This record gives sequence, structure tokens and C-alpha cells, in this order.
Amino acid sequence: MKTLEDQMSFYAAYHQDARNKATHFVGVPVIVFSLLIPLGWLRVDAGGFPLSAALVVTLILLLYYLALDIPLGLAMSIVFALMLWGAEPLSRASLGVSAAWFLVLFVGGWALQLWGHVYEGRKPALMDNLFQVFVAPIFLAAEVLFALGYKPKLHEAVQRRALEMRAQARVPAGGGTLTSA
Repeated sequence: MKTLEDQMSFYAAYHQDARNKATHFVGVPVIVFSLLIPLGWLRVDAGGFPLSAALVVTLILLLYYLALDIPLGLAMSIVFALMLWGAEPLSRASLGVSAAWFLVLFVGGWALQLWGHVYEGRKPALMDNLFQVFVAPIFLAAEVLFALGYKPKLHEAVQRRALEMRAQARVPAGGGTLTSA
């Protein structure tokens, strides 16, 4: 398993423009929230406890975040608990209402993400590493905590490595990719 610094450095290499970061601070949570709606449709009764795919997927993701960094994982636990709480009634609404909420939020979140990458001048990180979709939420939480003074050495290392990755990247005309030179 890659370290938090490794994961965040790769992600940060694609996210240096402040406008791109701003669109991600809205777009990523909206996309995550939207995905909890259809995952909430899939549920089983586990000994009197309604167990949804939204809860199972969230718990697996939170275990990964806790393995990367306990304080960040705990912060993400609070965020995901609030998202699950908000998505639950939407997943239980009529299929038409539930699907409409999912589609509007999902498409809107991705539109914001892509708009941000126009400012960045780079394609999204997930185009080179699909696993980055799971890194985005914890990256944003770390950015908030870094701004509050959390682990300044990690923040410095992530930024240094991200800038090195960008400097070594070959970027074709009209946007680009982060591939080794």
C-alpha cells in the first residue's frame, strides 16, 4: 500500500491551481454524496439491521483512510457519517425522485471537476490512475487540516514532490498528462 505522502503527492501534482482546487472542494463531496444514493438502494436485512451498500463501501473506504492516517481517517469518518445521514432519505425516496437527485448531483459534480481542470490545464489525475477517485476526498480533508497547521512537514513534502512530478512531466500541447520524461 502506498503511503499517504505518495498518494497525496500524485494527486497534488494535478491540483495546483487555486480555481481547480475550489471546484474540487465542491465537486468531490457532491459526487461522493451522489454515489451514496444509488448505493443506498442496495440493502439487506442483517439480523434486524438494515445494511446498505452505501454503509459497506463507506466503511471499507474509511478503513483505508484510517490505515493511511488516523486523524485524517477520523475526520473523514465525521464527513462520511453526515453524508450517509443526508443520502439515506434520498435513497429511500421514490425511484424517480431518488434517481433525479443522483443524476443532478453526479453530473453537476463532474461538470465542476472538469471545469476546474480547464483552469489547471491538465487532465484529471484519475485518467492516469483510476484509484485517485478514492484519494480525492482524503486529499481535500488534508488540505483543510494543512491550512490549520496539521503536519506541516507532510504538507511541505507533498508540495515538493508534486512540483517535482510536474516539472518532470511531459505535457503535450493543449493540456496534458503526467508521464515520465
